[in-house]
Amino acid sequence: MSAPLTLVGKGRHFASLGIREVTRQAGVVPTSFYRHFRNMDDLGLQLVDELGLVLRRMMREARENVLQADKLIDESVGIFISHAQANRSFFLFMAQGLAGESRAIQEGIRSEMRYFASELANDLRRLKLVDHLSDGDLEMICDLVVRSVAFSLTDLLGVSADDEYQVEQIRKRTTRFLQLIFVGAEHWDNRRP
Repeated sequence: MSAPLTLVGKGRHFASLGIREVTRQAGVVPTSFYRHFRNMDDLGLQLVDELGLVLRRMMREARENVLQADKLIDESVGIFISHAQANRSFFLFMAQGLAGESRAIQEGIRSEMRYFASELANDLRRLKLVDHLSDGDLEMICDLVVRSVAFSLTDLLGVSADDEYQVEQIRKRTTRFLQLIFVGAEHWDNRRP
């Protein structure tokens, strides 16, 4: 599973990779690929699952350890950016997959994003930070949060991992985006048209 990520990290697009190229990078014969995966989409979906599990665990830990909303946002964005920096190839794959040719991978990533939004909504209800919101409004706000963070990923991947100033600017801007979303949510009245 690391072979396609290595190739993506070297500038290749996942959609352009073939089984022979992946197995060559992994140092195995092409027939061994089929012992684990049906096709490249299946491999891509396994990568999406693995990335989702790691990110959900990290975000869950961040939300469990912080009770104040502003610190929760700052801590979560910091964890996300650190993880994206440390696992750049994974996130390049994710960014490519969202706009890529494979419907299966696109839907796998979107499913993970919906799951993130659902977990965030559950945590916000548990922390009693948004009790005035309907379930539908909370779902929409959490979707907006996840989409904002995912979009900031494109900014992050566009700068050198060593450019600490730009990375910090992206972290601050992403944190500010989320703060503005929650300020709006705090004042949201769904009775208004």
